[in-house]
Amino acid sequence: MMRGMALCALAISVAAPVFAEVAEGTSPPWSMADDYYDADEMAEDRHHVQTHHGATRQVSVMADRLELQSSDEGAALVWDGNAWYGGDVNKLWIKSEGAYSLETDDVEDAEVQALWSHAISPYFDLQGGIRYDLEPKGRTHAVLGIQGLAPYWFEVDAAFFLSSDGDLSARIEAEYEFRLTQRLILQPRVEAELSAQDIPELETGSGLTSLYAGLRLRYEIVREFAPYIGVEWQGSFGGTADYLEAAGETSDRTVFVAGVRTWF
Repeated sequence: MMRGMALCALAISVAAPVFAEVAEGTSPPWSMADDYYDADEMAEDRHHVQTHHGATRQVSVMADRLELQSSDEGAALVWDGNAWYGGDVNKLWIKSEGAYSLETDDVEDAEVQALWSHAISPYFDLQGGIRYDLEPKGRTHAVLGIQGLAPYWFEVDAAFFLSSDGDLSARIEAEYEFRLTQRLILQPRVEAELSAQDIPELETGSGLTSLYAGLRLRYEIVREFAPYIGVEWQGSFGGTADYLEAAGETSDRTVFVAGVRTWF
């Protein structure tokens, strides 16, 4: 008992000067070593620690969706992947997605983005860069977006695109993972595309142009490799739907998917 009281008294005597400084409106140093070493030397050492223990450069490559989509209108190979290099705060991202039609034996959509990403909070990054559409029309866009983890663990990726022709559009993606077992995961996913104006050469109307909503069930054989199956509803709206119907195509459809998700 006496020993415990002595330890408490010692702790209070040590902490008292710190509490006094706080009470006077001054904050104690981040490290007591600041009292004994030169400020420039401490700054150099802190930079070294952050570089090797908090800002270590890493590389990640992921094929989030590499799948076959099948519907009454035909089949297509779809990809959606990314790669990044950097540390906790700053990263260089490369993103690509597109679709290859097995009916027409041609690439229908294909794009690649090069983005600089900067952490603005523990859960979100601000991203900016360029996007180039390989198909259709070979257009270039400036990109400004945000990517991260929203409350309740929703993964969110939203971006604005300003084309070289002055056309403004946006894309919002959100997905969530229900871990049914340690290896079996159900993933709802929603993607919406919007346009600020009509773009006749791309057969795109203004407002909400398209919406994708799907469910994918994957099994992680190992964490880095997971085959999956699923179903997705795809719909077009407004002027975009009018363009499709005028060309003899349907403005909405349900597709069944089978693919693989892999990363390293």
